[in-house]
Amino acid sequence: MPKIFEVYNKAIAEGKGHDVLSNDIRTLIAKDNGFKDPIDTLFYRDSEMKNENLFEEQFKRLLRGEPVEYIIEEAAFLQFKLHVDPRVLIPRMETQELVAKISEQISKWYDPRNFLVCADVGTGSGAIAIALKSMFPNWLVSASDLSQDALDVARENIKKYNLAIRAFQGDSLEPFIKENMNLDILVSNPPYIQDRSKTQDSVKNFEPASALWLDKNNSVYEKIFRDAYKVKRGELLMCFEIDDGLEDYLMDLMARYLRDYEFVFEKDLNGMTRFLFVNLK
Repeated sequence: MPKIFEVYNKAIAEGKGHDVLSNDIRTLIAKDNGFKDPIDTLFYRDSEMKNENLFEEQFKRLLRGEPVEYIIEEAAFLQFKLHVDPRVLIPRMETQELVAKISEQISKWYDPRNFLVCADVGTGSGAIAIALKSMFPNWLVSASDLSQDALDVARENIKKYNLAIRAFQGDSLEPFIKENMNLDILVSNPPYIQDRSKTQDSVKNFEPASALWLDKNNSVYEKIFRDAYKVKRGELLMCFEIDDGLEDYLMDLMARYLRDYEFVFEKDLNGMTRFLFVNLK
Protein backbone atom coordinates (compact mmCIF):
# COMPACT_ATOMS: atom_id res chain seq x y z
CA MET A 1 0.00 0.00 0.00
CA PRO A 2 1.31 3.50 -0.83
CA LYS A 3 2.11 6.06 1.83
CA ILE A 4 -0.24 9.00 2.35
CA PHE A 5 2.37 11.49 1.15
CA GLU A 6 2.78 9.52 -2.08
CA VAL A 7 -0.95 9.60 -2.79
CA TYR A 8 -1.11 13.27 -1.86
CA ASN A 9 1.84 14.31 -4.05
CA LYS A 10 0.49 12.38 -7.02
CA ALA A 11 -2.93 13.99 -6.65
CA ILE A 12 -1.37 17.46 -6.36
CA ALA A 13 0.50 16.91 -9.63
CA GLU A 14 -2.58 15.58 -11.45
CA GLY A 15 -4.82 18.32 -10.10
CA LYS A 16 -2.71 21.29 -11.19
CA GLY A 17 -4.36 21.62 -14.58
CA HIS A 18 -7.84 21.30 -13.11
CA ASP A 19 -7.68 24.01 -10.43
CA VAL A 20 -7.99 21.38 -7.70
CA LEU A 21 -7.30 22.83 -4.27
CA SER A 22 -4.73 21.11 -2.08
CA ASN A 23 -7.05 21.39 0.91
CA ASP A 24 -9.75 19.49 -0.99
CA ILE A 25 -7.27 16.66 -1.60
CA ARG A 26 -6.36 16.64 2.09
CA THR A 27 -10.07 16.60 2.94
CA LEU A 28 -10.61 13.45 0.87
CA ILE A 29 -7.56 11.71 2.31
CA ALA A 30 -8.57 12.64 5.86
CA LYS A 31 -12.11 11.37 5.35
CA ASP A 32 -10.96 8.09 3.79
CA ASN A 33 -8.41 7.46 6.56
CA GLY A 34 -10.72 8.41 9.42
CA PHE A 35 -8.77 11.52 10.42
CA LYS A 36 -10.54 14.25 12.36
CA ASP A 37 -9.13 17.15 10.35
CA PRO A 38 -7.53 17.60 6.89
CA ILE A 39 -4.34 18.89 8.51
CA ASP A 40 -3.87 15.42 10.02
CA THR A 41 -2.82 14.19 6.60
CA LEU A 42 0.43 16.10 7.10
CA PHE A 43 1.02 14.68 10.57
CA TYR A 44 0.45 11.11 9.34
CA ARG A 45 2.07 11.54 5.93
CA ASP A 46 4.25 8.43 6.39
CA SER A 47 1.31 6.17 7.28
CA GLU A 48 -0.13 3.73 4.78
CA MET A 49 -3.03 5.03 2.73
CA LYS A 50 -6.32 3.34 3.55
CA ASN A 51 -9.18 3.00 1.05
CA GLU A 52 -6.96 3.90 -1.91
CA ASN A 53 -9.52 2.70 -4.46
CA LEU A 54 -12.23 4.83 -2.87
CA PHE A 55 -9.94 7.85 -2.96
CA GLU A 56 -9.19 7.31 -6.66
CA GLU A 57 -12.91 7.32 -7.48
CA GLN A 58 -13.48 10.42 -5.37
CA PHE A 59 -10.50 12.18 -6.92
CA LYS A 60 -11.94 11.63 -10.41
CA ARG A 61 -15.06 13.49 -9.27
CA LEU A 62 -12.88 16.27 -7.88
CA LEU A 63 -11.13 16.57 -11.26
CA ARG A 64 -14.56 17.01 -12.90
CA GLY A 65 -15.16 20.02 -10.68
CA GLU A 66 -17.58 18.48 -8.19
CA PRO A 67 -17.42 20.22 -4.78
CA VAL A 68 -15.56 18.16 -2.20
CA GLU A 69 -18.46 18.64 0.24
CA TYR A 70 -20.76 16.69 -2.07
CA ILE A 71 -18.17 13.98 -2.57
CA ILE A 72 -17.81 13.32 1.17
CA GLU A 73 -21.43 14.39 1.85
CA GLU A 74 -20.37 16.67 4.67
CA ALA A 75 -19.82 20.39 5.21
CA ALA A 76 -18.46 22.25 8.20
CA PHE A 77 -20.61 25.08 9.57
CA LEU A 78 -19.34 26.72 12.74
CA GLN A 79 -18.85 23.79 15.13
CA PHE A 80 -21.23 21.51 13.21
CA LYS A 81 -20.65 18.80 10.62
CA LEU A 82 -23.71 18.84 8.40
CA HIS A 83 -24.83 16.31 5.84
CA VAL A 84 -24.98 17.91 2.39
CA ASP A 85 -25.65 16.55 -1.08
CA PRO A 86 -26.89 18.08 -4.37
CA ARG A 87 -30.35 18.59 -2.88
CA VAL A 88 -29.04 21.55 -0.86
CA LEU A 89 -26.67 24.48 -1.16
CA ILE A 90 -23.29 24.04 0.51
CA PRO A 91 -23.18 26.39 3.56
CA ARG A 92 -20.79 29.30 3.05
CA MET A 93 -18.53 31.37 5.29
CA GLU A 94 -20.78 34.39 4.70
CA THR A 95 -23.71 32.55 6.26
CA GLN A 96 -21.57 31.80 9.30
CA GLU A 97 -20.91 35.55 9.47
CA LEU A 98 -24.66 36.21 9.37
CA VAL A 99 -25.23 33.89 12.34
CA ALA A 100 -22.32 35.52 14.19
CA LYS A 101 -23.72 39.00 13.56
CA ILE A 102 -27.14 37.95 14.84
CA SER A 103 -25.61 36.50 18.01
CA GLU A 104 -23.52 39.63 18.57
CA GLN A 105 -26.23 42.19 17.84
CA ILE A 106 -29.47 40.56 19.00
CA SER A 107 -29.37 42.46 22.31
CA LYS A 108 -29.96 45.70 20.36
CA TRP A 109 -33.53 44.55 19.84
CA TYR A 110 -34.32 41.77 22.33
CA ASP A 111 -33.16 40.11 25.51
CA PRO A 112 -31.81 36.91 23.90
CA ARG A 113 -32.58 34.93 27.06
CA ASN A 114 -36.31 35.27 26.36
CA PHE A 115 -38.46 32.69 24.61
CA LEU A 116 -38.22 34.35 21.20
CA VAL A 117 -39.95 32.86 18.17
CA CYS A 118 -37.53 32.56 15.26
CA ALA A 119 -37.97 31.30 11.69
CA ASP A 120 -35.28 30.28 9.21
CA VAL A 121 -36.86 30.80 5.78
CA GLY A 122 -35.27 28.72 3.01
CA THR A 123 -33.31 26.57 5.42
CA GLY A 124 -31.55 24.26 2.94
CA SER A 125 -29.31 22.02 5.05
CA GLY A 126 -30.74 23.54 8.23
CA ALA A 127 -27.48 25.31 9.05
CA ILE A 128 -28.89 28.63 10.31
CA ALA A 129 -31.71 27.07 12.34
CA ILE A 130 -29.36 24.53 13.93
CA ALA A 131 -26.77 27.17 14.82
CA LEU A 132 -29.28 29.60 16.34
CA LYS A 133 -31.13 26.93 18.34
CA SER A 134 -27.80 25.72 19.74
CA MET A 135 -26.73 29.25 20.68
CA PHE A 136 -30.12 30.22 22.10
CA PRO A 137 -31.84 27.08 23.44
CA ASN A 138 -34.74 29.13 24.84
CA TRP A 139 -35.73 30.28 21.37
CA LEU A 140 -38.61 28.56 19.61
CA VAL A 141 -36.96 27.91 16.24
CA SER A 142 -38.69 26.71 13.09
CA ALA A 143 -37.35 26.17 9.59
CA SER A 144 -38.95 26.08 6.17
CA ASP A 145 -38.03 25.34 2.58
CA LEU A 146 -39.92 25.25 -0.69
CA SER A 147 -38.04 22.07 -1.63
CA GLN A 148 -39.17 18.88 0.09
CA ASP A 149 -35.84 17.32 -0.85
CA ALA A 150 -33.95 20.09 0.93
CA LEU A 151 -36.23 19.75 3.93
CA ASP A 152 -35.41 16.05 4.16
CA VAL A 153 -31.72 16.97 4.45
CA ALA A 154 -32.46 19.64 7.06
CA ARG A 155 -34.48 17.20 9.14
CA GLU A 156 -31.63 14.69 9.00
CA ASN A 157 -29.22 17.30 10.36
CA ILE A 158 -31.69 18.48 13.00
CA LYS A 159 -32.13 14.91 14.18
CA LYS A 160 -28.36 14.38 14.26
CA TYR A 161 -27.97 17.19 16.79
CA ASN A 162 -31.17 16.29 18.67
CA LEU A 163 -32.62 19.79 18.47
CA ALA A 164 -36.24 20.83 18.97
CA ILE A 165 -36.70 22.55 15.61
CA ARG A 166 -39.90 22.22 13.62
CA ALA A 167 -39.53 22.02 9.85
CA PHE A 168 -42.22 23.01 7.34
CA GLN A 169 -42.49 22.70 3.57
CA GLY A 170 -43.67 25.76 1.69
CA ASP A 171 -42.81 28.97 -0.11
CA SER A 172 -41.39 31.91 1.87
CA LEU A 173 -43.70 32.78 4.80
CA GLU A 174 -46.63 30.60 3.71
CA PRO A 175 -45.95 27.76 6.22
CA PHE A 176 -45.77 30.20 9.14
CA ILE A 177 -48.92 32.02 8.06
CA LYS A 178 -50.70 28.68 7.78
CA GLU A 179 -49.54 27.75 11.30
CA ASN A 180 -50.72 31.15 12.63
CA MET A 181 -47.24 31.79 13.97
CA ASN A 182 -46.21 35.16 15.36
CA LEU A 183 -42.50 35.73 14.85
CA ASP A 184 -39.98 37.86 16.72
CA ILE A 185 -37.06 37.05 14.43
CA LEU A 186 -36.95 36.04 10.80
CA VAL A 187 -33.72 34.93 9.13
CA SER A 188 -33.28 34.11 5.47
CA ASN A 189 -30.49 33.30 3.03
CA PRO A 190 -32.58 33.19 -0.15
CA PRO A 191 -31.47 32.85 -3.79
CA TYR A 192 -29.65 36.10 -4.50
CA ILE A 193 -26.98 35.67 -7.20
CA GLN A 194 -27.52 38.15 -10.03
CA ASP A 195 -24.58 37.56 -12.37
CA ARG A 196 -24.21 33.94 -13.46
CA SER A 197 -21.11 34.75 -15.51
CA LYS A 198 -19.14 35.52 -12.34
CA THR A 199 -20.19 32.30 -10.62
CA GLN A 200 -17.76 29.38 -10.37
CA ASP A 201 -18.42 26.40 -12.63
CA SER A 202 -18.49 24.07 -9.63
CA VAL A 203 -21.40 26.10 -8.26
CA LYS A 204 -23.29 26.43 -11.55
CA ASN A 205 -22.83 22.80 -12.53
CA PHE A 206 -23.48 21.03 -9.23
CA GLU A 207 -25.42 23.13 -6.71
CA PRO A 208 -29.23 23.43 -6.89
CA ALA A 209 -30.26 26.26 -9.22
CA SER A 210 -33.37 27.00 -7.16
CA ALA A 211 -31.13 28.05 -4.25
CA LEU A 212 -28.77 30.22 -6.31
CA TRP A 213 -30.31 32.62 -8.82
CA LEU A 214 -32.32 35.72 -7.98
CA ASP A 215 -35.52 36.12 -9.97
CA LYS A 216 -36.68 39.68 -9.35
CA ASN A 217 -40.12 38.76 -10.67
CA ASN A 218 -40.49 35.99 -8.08
CA SER A 219 -38.16 36.98 -5.27
CA VAL A 220 -38.21 35.58 -1.75
CA TYR A 221 -37.25 39.05 -0.51
CA GLU A 222 -40.40 40.55 -2.02
CA LYS A 223 -42.62 37.76 -0.71
CA ILE A 224 -41.26 38.19 2.80
CA PHE A 225 -41.70 41.98 2.81
CA ARG A 226 -45.18 41.60 1.31
CA ASP A 227 -46.34 39.11 3.96
CA ALA A 228 -44.31 40.28 6.97
CA TYR A 229 -47.32 41.78 8.78
CA LYS A 230 -49.10 38.42 8.66
CA VAL A 231 -46.48 36.92 11.01
CA LYS A 232 -45.61 40.04 12.99
CA ARG A 233 -46.05 39.71 16.75
CA GLY A 234 -44.64 42.90 18.27
CA GLU A 235 -41.48 44.20 16.73
CA LEU A 236 -40.12 41.93 14.01
CA LEU A 237 -36.42 41.67 13.28
CA MET A 238 -35.64 40.44 9.75
CA CYS A 239 -32.09 39.33 8.94
CA PHE A 240 -31.03 38.58 5.38
CA GLU A 241 -27.99 37.45 3.46
CA ILE A 242 -27.84 39.40 0.20
CA ASP A 243 -25.72 39.92 -2.90
CA ASP A 244 -23.47 42.96 -3.18
CA GLY A 245 -25.28 45.51 -5.37
CA LEU A 246 -28.84 44.66 -4.28
CA GLU A 247 -29.22 47.69 -2.02
CA ASP A 248 -31.40 49.82 -4.33
CA TYR A 249 -33.61 46.88 -5.24
CA LEU A 250 -34.18 45.99 -1.59
CA MET A 251 -34.77 49.59 -0.50
CA ASP A 252 -37.43 49.91 -3.20
CA LEU A 253 -39.14 46.74 -1.95
CA MET A 254 -39.06 47.93 1.65
CA ALA A 255 -40.52 51.31 0.69
CA ARG A 256 -43.30 49.54 -1.23
CA TYR A 257 -44.38 47.08 1.44
CA LEU A 258 -43.19 48.25 4.87
CA ARG A 259 -44.05 51.09 7.21
CA ASP A 260 -42.44 52.33 10.42
CA TYR A 261 -39.18 50.44 10.00
CA GLU A 262 -35.44 50.86 10.34
CA PHE A 263 -32.79 49.08 8.31
CA VAL A 264 -29.04 48.76 8.00
CA PHE A 265 -26.81 47.12 5.41
CA GLU A 266 -23.60 45.52 6.65
CA LYS A 267 -20.47 44.26 4.93
CA ASP A 268 -18.83 40.86 5.17
CA LEU A 269 -15.17 40.24 5.97
CA ASN A 270 -14.29 40.77 2.30
CA GLY A 271 -15.79 44.25 2.32
CA MET A 272 -18.83 43.29 0.24
CA THR A 273 -22.32 44.41 1.22
CA ARG A 274 -23.69 41.04 2.32
CA PHE A 275 -26.30 41.50 5.07
CA LEU A 276 -29.52 43.42 5.63
CA PHE A 277 -31.13 43.89 9.04
CA VAL A 278 -34.65 45.31 9.14
CA ASN A 279 -36.48 46.19 12.35
CA LEU A 280 -40.20 46.34 11.72
CA LYS A 281 -41.79 48.25 14.60
